[in-house]
Amino acid sequence: MAHDYIRKLKFDRRLLRRRGWVDPTELAKELADLPDVSHKAEIAGRGEGSSPEPGEPPARGDNSPN
Repeated sequence: MAHDYIRKLKFDRRLLRRRGWVDPTELAKELADLPDVSHKAEIAGRGEGSSPEPGEPPARGDNSPN
């Protein structure tokens, strides 16, 4: 059980800088084995509530100063 706990901590980002904690080849293998989740990424400014495209005037709402 303690071995599983140490295994989870071994690749903890906060502990990677410890000298002798992880072999660089082992770290490279773990990073290569991570799943590709790039399809979950969202380009900044393209989601809901984003600003208008360049060249478009800003939308006028009910609370406009006119």
